[in-house]
Amino acid sequence: MGRDAFAEWGQRFGHDETDVLGQLHAAAGRHERISQDDLRGIADEFRRPVAAVTGSAGFYADFTGPRGARHVRVCAGTSCFVSSGGSPTAAAEAALGVRAGQASADGSVSLAEVRCLGCCHASPAALDGDTPVTGPGLGEKLRGDGHPASSGAAVPFHVASRTAVALAGLTEVEGSWQVWPRVVSTGIPASVRAEVALAGLRGRGGAEFPVADKWRAASRGPAPRFVVANGDEGDPGSFCDRLLMESDPARVLEGLAIAGFAIGANRGVVFVRSEYPLAVVRMREAVETARAAGHFGLGVHGSPFDFDVEVVQGAGSYVAGEETALLHAVQGFRGSVRPRPPYPTESGLGGHPTAVNNVETLAAVPWVLRHGGAAYAQLGSGVETGTKLVCLSQRFRRPGVYEVEFGVPLRYLVEALGGGLEDGYRLRALQVGGPLGGFLSPDDLDVPLLAEALADAGVALGHGSLVAVDDRITAPELLRHVWRFADAESCGACTPCRVGTRRGRELAERFPTGSEQVLSQHENLLDVMGVGSLCAFGRSVPGAVRSLLRVYRDELCSGAR
Repeated sequence: MGRDAFAEWGQRFGHDETDVLGQLHAAAGRHERISQDDLRGIADEFRRPVAAVTGSAGFYADFTGPRGARHVRVCAGTSCFVSSGGSPTAAAEAALGVRAGQASADGSVSLAEVRCLGCCHASPAALDGDTPVTGPGLGEKLRGDGHPASSGAAVPFHVASRTAVALAGLTEVEGSWQVWPRVVSTGIPASVRAEVALAGLRGRGGAEFPVADKWRAASRGPAPRFVVANGDEGDPGSFCDRLLMESDPARVLEGLAIAGFAIGANRGVVFVRSEYPLAVVRMREAVETARAAGHFGLGVHGSPFDFDVEVVQGAGSYVAGEETALLHAVQGFRGSVRPRPPYPTESGLGGHPTAVNNVETLAAVPWVLRHGGAAYAQLGSGVETGTKLVCLSQRFRRPGVYEVEFGVPLRYLVEALGGGLEDGYRLRALQVGGPLGGFLSPDDLDVPLLAEALADAGVALGHGSLVAVDDRITAPELLRHVWRFADAESCGACTPCRVGTRRGRELAERFPTGSEQVLSQHENLLDVMGVGSLCAFGRSVPGAVRSLLRVYRDELCSGAR
């Protein structure tokens, strides 16, 4: 269950190519749909069965729908859902005269619905080609052949910690590439890992796994080894990784290089979601600049260490953010989750030891190595040391990315930093950590920003997004929104999640009829999904839905629309 025969075939015969998705993107750009000739040509080029390439083309959202001369992607993520009053796609459909998932009869325009564009601070949002279009009046901005680029696409950021760590480069506190030359020339991998262990740095992608432990495990495996930067920030509501990749890509690359040195990896990969086209461009430019400066290549900075990096663009899959699915995607296979063990640190990219860290995690590494693990450990609270980037959505008076220390109460984030909601709106619920994180009521805001405390409150920290849901959004609408996301983004690898998410959506569509009975049916379904699902996606849906049912129970049971 959950195993990809083609991925295993690729490992057996030593195929770890990373340009399959790139070739599929190129083919999709040439035609309205990827042709059979394209599939056969790509299969021949990479010495893969045609069925393997066909399976990948049919898995990723970027390749499954028609593509017109003008291709628009409209966001249906939670912030866009809230800011548009529950119908972000309808405005785009009306403006373009085409339904989502379709192209016009003359092929001049096509529309696709995606789950997040990383513009949650300025929602609702769409990508017209690669140009962000954001804010109120989205339909009017999309109407016609052209529109002014929206200034709302730029991400505002603020530091509310004693010091900037991940945002150090953006605040001009310290530049990038200040640590790497010293580390690679005079450092010792074990000492680098020890400093990161002293810092207590944990993964910022949601799993909170100790970074030093992951690096140590990967370093024990046979060469070749790999390091991967996970830039597939797919949680609707989160856009901090987008900020880092677009505005400070050198710091991300420096953290990735240090990770490579720490585990003895000579090759790194940055995987960037396709919904962030500017991030793809900026990361590739930063790689070229780093090579030219001597940070990458053979014998880096006169040391015996070789290291280089490539950037791979994703193709539209939420579950590809899970590390085993991401490694499949990097190699151009279907982004399906596989069972663990073996963990990627033992068998990852091409079957080789691989350390996968998310972008925010890597952006903190240069600071730790420059100032010391002990200094980093003084930030934050207890076991959860350091800082976290928190994203506040469009409904707040002051949306954007905030760097804060672990342990601050949510109320401080919502009221002091975010300024509460815009005039005319009342906070009804707070979505924490994306659609799979969960919902809290306005009475729960004294919970501290700590993974364990949030888990005790029934939600998950995830990437650290906070989406304000106002009282104009009804409970049944929000429940349907969550289940539609789960149904659309399930990779289908296991039956409890594949069937369960579809069944959940069907139940949600039945509100308000027989609300008490439907709630009971929900509980039975959630029990099965929580126990039987293969990966964290299917196992997290139950917690998120239960938190919503808890916050909105009175409204749901009353049968209100």
